[in-house]
Amino acid sequence: MGTVNDSAPATAARRRIPPPHRDDVIIAVVGVLGGLLLWSLGVHSNGSRHFFPDWAALVPLLVIGIMVLLRRSAPAVTLPVGIAATGADQFTVGNLATIVLFTDLMYAAVVYGKPSMARRLPISTGLVTVVVTIASGALLGAPQGLLIGVLTGIVGFGPALTGATLRNHREAAIAARLRAEQTALLAEMDRTQAVVAERARMARELHDMVANHLSAIAIHSTAALSIDSPATSREALGVIRENSVQGLAEMRRLIGLLRDAGAEQEAVATPSLDGLDALLEQARVNGEASGLEFVLDDARQPGGGPLPAPVELAAYRIVQESLTNALKHATPGTVRVCVARTDGLLTVDVESPYGEQPGPRAPGSGAGLVGMRERTELLGGEFTAGRRGPVWQVRAVLPAEEKVVTA
Repeated sequence: MGTVNDSAPATAARRRIPPPHRDDVIIAVVGVLGGLLLWSLGVHSNGSRHFFPDWAALVPLLVIGIMVLLRRSAPAVTLPVGIAATGADQFTVGNLATIVLFTDLMYAAVVYGKPSMARRLPISTGLVTVVVTIASGALLGAPQGLLIGVLTGIVGFGPALTGATLRNHREAAIAARLRAEQTALLAEMDRTQAVVAERARMARELHDMVANHLSAIAIHSTAALSIDSPATSREALGVIRENSVQGLAEMRRLIGLLRDAGAEQEAVATPSLDGLDALLEQARVNGEASGLEFVLDDARQPGGGPLPAPVELAAYRIVQESLTNALKHATPGTVRVCVARTDGLLTVDVESPYGEQPGPRAPGSGAGLVGMRERTELLGGEFTAGRRGPVWQVRAVLPAEEKVVTA
């Protein structure tokens, strides 16, 4: 147990300090070798102004070369050590490679350091350059002071400013890439939502257009199988054939809507409330065997202006689905359809007898009520459906103003 605990800190330390980057190794090796070459050739930066033996100039060079290896992983450490090594180099014969490697440490501290360091270093090195220039000019004279100030700016302010410029460009590129990724993500989300909405719309259309015919076919085929009467079977088969033909026509119309519209494609008529009479006539034929009667009460005032197309389509589909549900579930009696338009609202009421149905009935899944509610809510209307005493009532209140332009 003790061995494991002792080795854990060493393992964590190795993980905290990554190995030097290949480029950093190349810079350090080239810089140190170049400094050794300059020292061996007797090329010094400080001339005769020194306090230590000539070989002492190699110590700051080696220290700053080691710091270059850590320029990416530990810039907060390498920069202070680099400043100290460069300062110590001024008390030796001096080595130009030490100064050059220090400028690289300054640049790396801005590029790879923390954001606070990257903000402070250009400002602080700029202030130091100004102070050194003013002080040198006051002590040594204008020409020499200006030269020292320029050298100070080249060693400190120049690398810091270059690093800050590069870092700003990198951060701007990263921000632009993130914005592009977010834009692409939002576009994909919008596309997915559009696909889901379109699928839901087509599902409602398919259910509303075909369910009525299939329900009539199911009811009359069940009646033909359960009642042993040639006349009844012939009548049921006639209704089945008529609804099959109409169902196929509706399916072809839906497939035409799904295809890409071309220049030669004919416009498909959108159902409207003007077709309620034909819709109820078809319901009378389908519901005759079940003892159902259908009555239309159209209380819309003439001259009220045209309804928005999405409202007309939604009202028509709600009536159509309500009649389909009546064929499947209503007991013998009267199915009453009421349509009225008052105070900018279109009201659709469908009441059907509620109770146990003695004859054959078609199964239901509840998708019709969901579709009617979705149509109403998409237009900002109100929808209710449920038992009201002896009847089942479907009621939809839709906005009838021209400002409604979406379905």
